[in-house]
Amino acid sequence: MSKENKITNGVMLNAYPDSIGVNLKDTITMLKMPEFKDVFSLFYVLPTFFNSDLDRGFSVIDYNINKELVSEEDLTDLENLNIQLKFDIVLNHLSVASPQFKDLLKHGENSKYKDFFINWNTFWEGHGEMGDDGVIVPKEEFLNKLFMRKSGLPILKVPFPDGTEKPYWNTFYQQITFNKIDAEDLQNIKGLNPQQAIAIVKKVNVAIEEKQALEHIDFEDCITFKKEIIQIVHQKCSYLGQMDVNANSPLVWGFYEETLKKVSHFGGKILRLDAFAYLHKEIGQTNFFNKPGTWQHLKAIKEIAQKNNLMVLPEIHAEYGLHLHDEVASEGYFIYDFFLPGLTIHTIETGSSKALLKWANEILEKGYKTVNMLGCHDGIPVLDLKGKAVNGVYNKGLLQDEEIEAVMTKIMDRGGRVKNLYGPSGKKISYYQVNATFFSALGEDEQKLLLARAIQIFMPGIPQVWYLDVFAGKNDYKGADKGGSGGHKEINRTTLSMQEIIDGVNRPVVKGQLELLRLRNTLSAFSGTMKIIETSDAKIDIVWVNGEDVASLNADLKSHSFEINYTVGGENIVLTF
Repeated sequence: MSKENKITNGVMLNAYPDSIGVNLKDTITMLKMPEFKDVFSLFYVLPTFFNSDLDRGFSVIDYNINKELVSEEDLTDLENLNIQLKFDIVLNHLSVASPQFKDLLKHGENSKYKDFFINWNTFWEGHGEMGDDGVIVPKEEFLNKLFMRKSGLPILKVPFPDGTEKPYWNTFYQQITFNKIDAEDLQNIKGLNPQQAIAIVKKVNVAIEEKQALEHIDFEDCITFKKEIIQIVHQKCSYLGQMDVNANSPLVWGFYEETLKKVSHFGGKILRLDAFAYLHKEIGQTNFFNKPGTWQHLKAIKEIAQKNNLMVLPEIHAEYGLHLHDEVASEGYFIYDFFLPGLTIHTIETGSSKALLKWANEILEKGYKTVNMLGCHDGIPVLDLKGKAVNGVYNKGLLQDEEIEAVMTKIMDRGGRVKNLYGPSGKKISYYQVNATFFSALGEDEQKLLLARAIQIFMPGIPQVWYLDVFAGKNDYKGADKGGSGGHKEINRTTLSMQEIIDGVNRPVVKGQLELLRLRNTLSAFSGTMKIIETSDAKIDIVWVNGEDVASLNADLKSHSFEINYTVGGENIVLTF
């Protein structure tokens, strides 16, 4: 018995503009090397392509070209290489440094962009209790429905022209830097003499340096000035943050119209909708993929994209048991195969293809259009593999919980780091992803990496390939440690120098992967029909057929050896790994 389906051909590179060398031009130099001829036909350029300031590009200031990393000449070169581009639009948020939020901070209630972002207290007014810190805590019935990406309430308090601080919805990253003060900063506080000012400045600056809470400072004879002093310190803070936009504002949709037109002009063909499932917010509903609001937003974005000749790719991380991937795919959208990375590691480490091929058969049976991957700029998804109870009925996952734990434990034992999800109280409620290079996740075994790549290119979907995986990159612990509390992702974002590229292409594990990727990118068989041949769980037997052109993978999961047979111009060629 076999399953089949028509799948689009082509291989996609995934990298930041400065992942290789110092800017996008260096990546293009790599792509022009003879070793990379015909390897890629698509390029997912991560959003430091645009002007941004946090979360390695996903806190966008504006969607203009970041001229430090990208030039118009680069775009012409990529077009001449026949490489199509995929970009991100971060639907849910913009940087505090965006023109829109800066205008809000400058003009306050008089800003044109007053409703462009979401004032937390305005949103929850009448649906919670005001806390001592000036932030409304939603009623428990509403709070319990919120899906948190970090501990605590999803807010960032920012200073306004009238001297007040107001909380704005901030689902993802934020960074607050307390800057030291001097006596001159306190000179307008009535009743505070110069000697007191000097003494309290010293205490405040020590607290800032040692990262102590300002409220815990002993103000002694300056206690009556405590509130004013702390307010001045906050006004001197430097803020970075990804501020959630208000999708009920016409200005936001005008911004989307402008942005999609812009990325299409840059040569974009595919538009990844980052964090789209968080965009629609409504009291009494979850803030993640609530319905029907999320569907309405997605439809509206798709209409704008079609006007600009862009294909949209909604990015959604959720448990398999929720079947959100199925809902999105049933509407005709391409979906990310976030299940493949964990399934591939499970398959190779257990020597069983059962779970992997069950998922492959589902893709074929349901006609999913996918973009798949092994490694990426983020982590290795594990939450996605889980089952989930829906309306009192438990839907099984692609792996059982103990199998997922085994995958996580294996990667952690090999140096990986975990990203968790949190409840409203700040308590961890679930793991989310494991951060590691795919090579390190496989125990830095070159044969396993080659087998993983072979599995990927024979799976349905467009293969997306993380640049560091091609060069068998290892966990970057220094990079992760340097990144601080949010630096876990830097473990898999090592910048490669041009010399490392030149040296790397001579390594067998790199040569082997490039050969595999070139086959996937060029063989007409992969534009045809995929068939999964039944065999023992310890083997994988997949065949692609397009007329007289055939490509097959026969893999032994115990020895990790595999063979690829394919035809070119009627000639049969065999590759053994």
